[in-house]
Amino acid sequence: MRAVLQRVGEASVTVREQDVAGRIGKGLLILLGVGPDDTEETARALATKISKLRIFEDDNEKMNLSLLDIRGAALVVSQFTLFADTRKGNRPSFIAAAPPELAEPLCKEFCNALEEAGIHVEEGVFGAHMDVRLINDGPVTIIMEM
Repeated sequence: MRAVLQRVGEASVTVREQDVAGRIGKGLLILLGVGPDDTEETARALATKISKLRIFEDDNEKMNLSLLDIRGAALVVSQFTLFADTRKGNRPSFIAAAPPELAEPLCKEFCNALEEAGIHVEEGVFGAHMDVRLINDGPVTIIMEM
């Protein structure tokens, strides 16, 4: 499982020509990719790690606070392209990404684990073409893999 975390002041995701699917204030935009070997345990472990990751500033402007500490929210957007292989040629291969029938329930499991930890979660629409808007805070961008 791969995740790109962006610390945001706000973020939203819209499905083409529809209403906003998810919107948060201060927190994390999480772009989430699922690999074929990922499991529920992988999803839960990554969610736990992210919820406790100290990447928000304290009163001394040190990255010392977690998403839980600041009572921030998470906007989770599935993104199979995180498993792109660009080593050969000019067209990325996505064969390393999990098929939708595996990826979708694991994305949901990841979101459920964040919610169980006490984090408000908003989501994109799995498999849809989405427009993501965000205001980076910092900017702080972290790439994680489990």
